[in-house]
Amino acid sequence: MAMDAVLETPRLILRAFTLDDVDAMYQLMTVPDVIRYVGNKPAQSKQDTLDYLQQHPLRDYQMYGYGRFACVWKETGQVIGFSGIKYLDEIQETELGYRFLPEFWRKGLATEAGLAVIEFAKNLGLNRLVAVIHPENEGSKQVALRLGFALEGTTALSFIDESDLLLFSRTI
Repeated sequence: MAMDAVLETPRLILRAFTLDDVDAMYQLMTVPDVIRYVGNKPAQSKQDTLDYLQQHPLRDYQMYGYGRFACVWKETGQVIGFSGIKYLDEIQETELGYRFLPEFWRKGLATEAGLAVIEFAKNLGLNRLVAVIHPENEGSKQVALRLGFALEGTTALSFIDESDLLLFSRTI
């Protein structure tokens, strides 16, 4: 099942990623400040990025019917980040995640997109979401709290070296 939902917020269009988004995803996978806390090694090439799109967001849409949305800045049509839900098999939870280019930080966009994604998740029949956050990522912790998540404990993910990641959760 493909993800054909399109969400709209006051400043963003949230839509499924496509193979045409390689350049935008490449930025989201290579800017050091963007990937500092998420365990990703910088993408080495556009081909790596294309492979990532096929193996992660596009695969998630097919497997689960949901995944990360490309966040499009309405003003310019530019993909400036992503927000969405992803099933994390390793901890058997559905995570709300978000990532934006630094020039779009501190504008409330992660919260704005997150609210739309939570409503989307509720309409899918999900009743719980988590946010797995590096303990030094103060910005993401604040977004999670604004979105109604509470600190539940710690967890680990194999693709992030930090062993005690913070596990925030909320019912929806």
